[in-house]
Amino acid sequence: MQHFIVIGITDHPEPYFTPEVLQIISSGRVFSGGRRHHAIVGPLLPSAARWIDIAVPLDAVFEAYAAHAATQEGRQGEPVIVFASGDPLFFGFANTIRRRLPEAHVVVYPTFNSLQMLAHRLLMPYHDMRIVSLTGRPWPEFDRALIEGAPKIGVLTDRDHTPAAIARRMLDYGYTSYNMFVGEQLGNAAQERVTTLTLGEAARRHFAMPNCLMLVQAGALRPRPFGIPDSQFALLDGREKMITKMPIRLLTLQVLQLPRRHVFWDIGFCTGSVSIEARLQFPHLQVCSFEVRPECEAIIRENARHFGAPGIDVHIGDFLLADLTGLPHPDAVFIGGHGGRLKEIMEKVLTVLSADGVIVFNSVTSPKVAVHSRLLWDDACQALGLRQDPAEDIQLDNYNPIEILRCKR
Repeated sequence: MQHFIVIGITDHPEPYFTPEVLQIISSGRVFSGGRRHHAIVGPLLPSAARWIDIAVPLDAVFEAYAAHAATQEGRQGEPVIVFASGDPLFFGFANTIRRRLPEAHVVVYPTFNSLQMLAHRLLMPYHDMRIVSLTGRPWPEFDRALIEGAPKIGVLTDRDHTPAAIARRMLDYGYTSYNMFVGEQLGNAAQERVTTLTLGEAARRHFAMPNCLMLVQAGALRPRPFGIPDSQFALLDGREKMITKMPIRLLTLQVLQLPRRHVFWDIGFCTGSVSIEARLQFPHLQVCSFEVRPECEAIIRENARHFGAPGIDVHIGDFLLADLTGLPHPDAVFIGGHGGRLKEIMEKVLTVLSADGVIVFNSVTSPKVAVHSRLLWDDACQALGLRQDPAEDIQLDNYNPIEILRCKR
């Protein structure tokens, strides 16, 4: 069994440790942490100390830990003493150790994390703060917090997801009713700075690393309608028939069972109405949208910005030629357009669809069409061995009747 003692520190150049922690450090032999941590605690380490840098790729770091565990000292339970920022269990390195080495013995000595310190500087209660980490992580959880209208959001940043980049994203999608509070180099009394800004001000600023921020609503929540009126969407060539009508759109999302799904694919998105409605109503979803017509890319992006729906992963080109490698596997798929190749599209979907996934298709019954799309669907389901659920029938005004169809393996 490998042994670790993980000690939380701030950026203070002369860190304070309890007598217990000082005794652990003075009697230690193998230490680890980032280069910034080494610069802070280096003067406190024993003269014969060995240091293992924590840097990507982490595989090399854990190989060094394993090599220590294989030595005589390691076999006798000598720990690796790790220094980490703030609370090592708050999006911290102790979590990484436990994930990679679930059998390891880990002891943690935490200090305040950066968001706690920022709240302390601001004298701002933080028990109601929604916390999002963008440190080495993509945007989805941050986007979800915005869409769900979290009144107070604490954000851990990195060199790509800076306060300026975050402010620009919020402005781009219309989430303007927040003030931003940024803490730079917290814990380093000589260099730390706490600033209150509007999003417009933050978007133009450079901030010293490391930093974190809090977003606090200062105005009315952005509206999140249940069912977006069709007239508010930008359309393809102004063609009103090229959009899934709102009542049908909402019923389609219900048939897809999206509250319990994780990854939604919208194939043939056109204006993006189904993708955007799904993103706003179910912000936990990963949404991937596919369309063959290149002019539709600008349309879905315009609509996504207009309705505040960040995070839709847009793919332009023939779906049957698309490289699906690396995309999250869907458990819900809506086929909004097929170009007469419904069976081929469904066959390709089945190569990535999760075991409990569903495919939904809206069949238009038109007397002008010799071969109804329902027949294409039935033939495809039979050929691919898919089970069909009972259809949902709906007709709006003078439009042709619609059958909402669902199948599964």
